[in-house]
Amino acid sequence: MGTFLLLATAGSAAASELVEATEEGGFGLNFDILETNLINLAIIIFVLFYFGRKFLGGILTERRSAIETAIQDAEKRQREAASALAGQQQKLAQAQAEAERIRATAEQNAQTAKEAILAQAAQDVEVIQVTGVQGTNADQERAIAELRQRAAALAVQRVESQIGNYLNDGAQQQLIDRSIALLGGNS
Repeated sequence: MGTFLLLATAGSAAASELVEATEEGGFGLNFDILETNLINLAIIIFVLFYFGRKFLGGILTERRSAIETAIQDAEKRQREAASALAGQQQKLAQAQAEAERIRATAEQNAQTAKEAILAQAAQDVEVIQVTGVQGTNADQERAIAELRQRAAALAVQRVESQIGNYLNDGAQQQLIDRSIALLGGNS
């Protein structure tokens, strides 16, 4: 308040000098405190400063509090987002590892299946070859047996046709008796 009074007295001294300069015929300011309502203006400014400071300070404090809360919320959301990102990156890494494991397993299963198929094909070829050889051998034996039967049938036919020429009744009786004796009969 002391500063205000000092300014007021300095202002009145300056005003009186200007008034004198104005009276001499120029432009000037009126610094008479009572005439210019300088005291009223000072009171209004003081009241506005004193009461306005609390009001404006409260508004600014609330605004600052709201901004700090918003910043804290934003930082919290940022931390949560970073945590979620880290979790998702970890899940991605696990999924990639699982995909790699599945791919490796699939390749191993494919290789095993390929080897099994090749082994089965080799066995099948061997079985076909054995079956073919057996079939050829069976056909050959069948053909040989058929030829033997034909040869025997032809031989019997030939013997029968020639036996009538070589055997008479006495020779036939002698042959029959010898056959019976060989079989164990009495003659």
